[in-house]
Amino acid sequence: MSFEAYIDNIKAKTGKTPEDFKKVAEKRGLLKPGVKAGEIITWLKKNFDLGHGHAMAIYAVFKGVKQYNKNKTKDNKTKKTIKTKT
Repeated sequence: MSFEAYIDNIKAKTGKTPEDFKKVAEKRGLLKPGVKAGEIITWLKKNFDLGHGHAMAIYAVFKGVKQYNKNKTKDNKTKKTIKTKT
């Protein structure tokens, strides 16, 4: 499964984009220095019923390791690539 497919499945399951998760994580103080990856992964799994791989995909976007295409057209051409980084 591609990274983009992980993000699409997460959005279909939760109704949230990586940006939505990032906003909630920031409000909860989970993106501050010193917060361990495991704590963020556990939070995503427990509160949003994500599997480990899907939680890791969101974490990768938080840390700027992976990118996702926020605006895809119907023919899967990219309008704009979004990279989120803390």
